[in-house]
Amino acid sequence: MKLIDEYLQKIEKELQSVERKIKAEEEGIVIEVKDGVVILEGLDGISFGELIEFEQKQIGFVIDINEFNVGAVVLGDYLSINSDSKARALGHTFSIPVSQALLGRVVDSLGNPLDGSAKIAAKEFYPVEKVAPGVVQRIPVSSPIQTGIKAIDALIPIGRGQRELIIGDRGTGKTTLAIDTILNQKNENVICIYCAVGQRNSKVASIIDLLKKYEVLKYTIVVTASSSDSAAMQYLAPYSAAAIGEYFMDKGKDVLVIYDDLSKHAWAYREISLILRRPAGREAYPGDIFYLHSRLLERACRLNKKYGGGSLTALPIIETLEGDLSAYIPTNVISITDGQIYLETDLFNAGIRPAINVGLSVSRVGGNAQTKAIKSVSGKLKLDLAQYREMAAFSQFESELDEETKKFLKRGTRITQVLKQKKNQPYSLSEEVLVIWAASNGYLDTLSLDKVEDFETKLLLDLKKRGKSLMDRINKNKVLDKKDEEELKKFVTDTLSV
Repeated sequence: MKLIDEYLQKIEKELQSVERKIKAEEEGIVIEVKDGVVILEGLDGISFGELIEFEQKQIGFVIDINEFNVGAVVLGDYLSINSDSKARALGHTFSIPVSQALLGRVVDSLGNPLDGSAKIAAKEFYPVEKVAPGVVQRIPVSSPIQTGIKAIDALIPIGRGQRELIIGDRGTGKTTLAIDTILNQKNENVICIYCAVGQRNSKVASIIDLLKKYEVLKYTIVVTASSSDSAAMQYLAPYSAAAIGEYFMDKGKDVLVIYDDLSKHAWAYREISLILRRPAGREAYPGDIFYLHSRLLERACRLNKKYGGGSLTALPIIETLEGDLSAYIPTNVISITDGQIYLETDLFNAGIRPAINVGLSVSRVGGNAQTKAIKSVSGKLKLDLAQYREMAAFSQFESELDEETKKFLKRGTRITQVLKQKKNQPYSLSEEVLVIWAASNGYLDTLSLDKVEDFETKLLLDLKKRGKSLMDRINKNKVLDKKDEEELKKFVTDTLSV
């Protein structure tokens, strides 16, 4: 008996020393599968954005919770999932792998490589859905993103941490503007993320080739969910791009994210919402369509030094139909962003490219972030263009014009000509400043309109040969002082006399 008691005590002691873990798993049952969206019963304790795993080993994430069931989108192939399939909650929210190794890569909405190279090694994961930084963490926008596009940097400047919308009809050069901005970040120490939503694979491939050609892919990440991908993948792509951007921003880097385009993103969300039988509102969009884009674009900001001092600049793109800015999605995104660059079809067809309508375009923040050099030459430019637009509209009804009006019209046409720019040829800060200075100070007024482009080319060639020190000084100090103006005046008069 004594031996048995000792043995039982030993077993009891061993049982007490073993750490017992009880894990409760919540299971649900699939009741409907349709177009990548799954409706499940059960899963009463699940939360929005939580991951679930189906018995077929597919992963989904919760996008809809109501009184009786749960809606989830499947990340990947949904065809193997049937009604009556079981699914279990994984207990954590949807996150994507992030690391420095993402630079120069092409990935999908889940962070999987699409460029045929090795899998991206990542130790950190960032949540796809995240609450935007609060007011305390932010500081005002005071540093510019140099786009290299004269019309934008002078008239509609963009600051680091700003949200500037690019809007216009199909084929007006929206993507070209965004890609030229990426090309110009070569020496600006800005990490760029190009997020393609619902675009053709051929278009994305040509953009990647262009980035490789100009050797800018090394500081660029391409996140793509093409038109052939599911609505769920298209819905996730911009949030994944924002999460990758936040990873670099938290490390104190300046990040530029281009969402091309949010119209197709809204279409993907509308498709998911209609499958989930959510009540349809204006243009068949669900009631929370504004929140879809506001929670994404609010993540763009400039952080306080205490929180790393990084910034995330957002350039969302919206496609309009027949120039209708009052449509549902355009008005929503205009009200969320800090300004818009409006590209007009008539200007594009008239050969004014970039086809920026200066009257309808605005930057509500960027003026505070402009460099002193650009500010000193663009103030007069804005005034001259405003007077030109007014006079041009008025002169259509007037047969005889006085000399002052003719002078304004002549100046305006030459400034408009100077603001034209070929695609994929961004200008340096000094090139922009010097060309705009010549135009706004009336040196081109005597030139015929067809000679303006030749003058600009000759002036820049002469400056690159003989005025390199002047250009380097402006690029470095970002200021155009009286001494520089006197030197520049000589170059301009020399070019005009040739």
